[in-house]
Amino acid sequence: MTLFDDKPAVLLTGASRGLGRALFEELARAGARVVGVARHAEAVAQVAAELRARGLEAHGLGADIGDKRDIHRIAGAAAALVGPIEVLVHNASTLGPTPLPLLSDTACEDFERTLQVNLLGPFRLSKALAGHMLVSGSGLIVSISSDAATSAYPGWGAYGVSKAALDHLGRIWAAELAGTGVRFLAIDPGEMDTDMHRAALPDADTATLAAPADVAARIVRFLAHSQATPSGTRLEAAKLEAA
Repeated sequence: MTLFDDKPAVLLTGASRGLGRALFEELARAGARVVGVARHAEAVAQVAAELRARGLEAHGLGADIGDKRDIHRIAGAAAALVGPIEVLVHNASTLGPTPLPLLSDTACEDFERTLQVNLLGPFRLSKALAGHMLVSGSGLIVSISSDAATSAYPGWGAYGVSKAALDHLGRIWAAELAGTGVRFLAIDPGEMDTDMHRAALPDADTATLAAPADVAARIVRFLAHSQATPSGTRLEAAKLEAA
């Protein structure tokens, strides 16, 4: 039996483009009932409409994960659309200003905004949804990480700090909720040919970058059979077949 056999209710953030859009499609194709969230309401609604036209259950919701006032609206609207959320995927993130500045040149407000989107938003949304998961005795919360969480790259300060903290946040959740049936995983997707990567590294050779659709397919295949993976584990997408 796989994670998707019972058509779970899934909430995915950052769902309108890049890896998020690809995950939106793969999760729906796997049989999940998916609500995709993105700041650009029209864009995420269009993605959802395209998936519904193919007979898949998909809904788009415009909201800003970095705005604390949107969190309970996201949680409530998602549950109204597909029922209590069983799988939460934290994919939304921001680099901050580009070209990427050194820490000494990073405005405090830009650093704060990066933390709001990449760290505090996932914390708030996890907190809003974990209660029902605890009552039901099962749930999965997945954070999309980055190699910037484990390596110190000049210019990636705010983003790297936020992703490192997001990884550790998941480990702490896993330790505190051990034995409850609610699991936490972090997945580093690797370097992909996305708008975000081009904004950060405009001169990168795109031939060396993975296609978001391929990475999304690898992640969803893994999640389908991830029940035995210990809560709190961090994985790299390129190695998921081995895992």
